[in-house]
Amino acid sequence: MFERLDLLIGQEKRESLATKTVVIVGVGGVGGYAIEALTRCGVGNFVLIDHDIVDITNKNRQIIALDSTVGQKKVEVLKNRMHDINPNCNIDTYDFFLDDSNLDLLNKYSIDFLIDACDSVNTKKLLLSKASKENIPFIASMGAANKLDPSQLEITDIRKTSYDPLAKIMRKYVKDQNLKNKITVVSSKEKPQKNQSKTLASISFVPSSAGLLIASHIIHSWISTPKKNYDLSDC
Repeated sequence: MFERLDLLIGQEKRESLATKTVVIVGVGGVGGYAIEALTRCGVGNFVLIDHDIVDITNKNRQIIALDSTVGQKKVEVLKNRMHDINPNCNIDTYDFFLDDSNLDLLNKYSIDFLIDACDSVNTKKLLLSKASKENIPFIASMGAANKLDPSQLEITDIRKTSYDPLAKIMRKYVKDQNLKNKITVVSSKEKPQKNQSKTLASISFVPSSAGLLIASHIIHSWISTPKKNYDLSDC
């Protein structure tokens, strides 16, 4: 199933992806698309953590949200989908809310990349601190709600974010904790759209684009393909 990927990055690098372990906290609008892409790239080992069920309101933006999956546990729906794509990948699922009472669960895994795609500020702080202190490769999703333009998403350091209310909270936490290392996030520079409701608004192509950017960042960090200098005379 990976013939066309081998043509792009080479069989040896592609096969190395099967040895990698990705932990993802939050498998909704952003997380679901990140895991979808990583599965299709042949990443071999996953740990999915999310304490939520598929709701009908998820259908506008989450890849696992269908009429046939409403009411089911998100981690189990995603696990089944991943095995339908690549039966050889190994998947552990945890249907609980990650907090300081169970964070030690992560210690049982040799983590090649930790993805924070959850909505809880407290959980985000826990994951950021753990990754920073233990030097775990890490990327976090900031706010994708009330945004319309996926072209304004970017992968950057948390300290360089703007027009992102969630990132503002996390910037303050990084400063208060005196964290000096780079904190990689995907965030949008777009000013949030005004919303008359207290409910966060969303559209299909912004969280999905954020998830795909996360997957791209992770794969590129592993395969480290040097950029080619193209001869424009060949175009």
